[in-house]
Amino acid sequence: MALLSGCLSGCAAGEDPGPHPTPVEASPASVSPVATPLAAGSDPTAAAANDPPGAIACAKLAAAITHSSLMEDGVVAGIAAASIGADAPVADAAQRLAAAHAAAVPAVGSTQEPDAIAGLSAAAADMHSVCTDSGLNTVG
Repeated sequence: MALLSGCLSGCAAGEDPGPHPTPVEASPASVSPVATPLAAGSDPTAAAANDPPGAIACAKLAAAITHSSLMEDGVVAGIAAASIGADAPVADAAQRLAAAHAAAVPAVGSTQEPDAIAGLSAAAADMHSVCTDSGLNTVG
């Protein structure tokens, strides 16, 4: 999965992954609906309009994935904060992402780092799937 390789690249054996991108803030106006509807006859634009916090959280996740910035300070916290008030699946996925991030941060530089980063990547992939299933996916 591209997400896993993107999060793991440069993290092995003390390698410096290089310059760290600046987290990108997404505004509700910058959120674009997913190109493929949830199901026949459903409207993903309506899904985003009906769940602005979810749309914002998913847009922030998309930016973090695109910029490989999940481990940057404040990025996951921003996603979690944006998910407050979102529909339960998105809010729950954001909380799982925040928990995985909380486990990954202290593992940096330790032998547990690869597993912790893999857990964070899995949580991000899970939230991406939830965003897609909810019609709030903005990656791609």
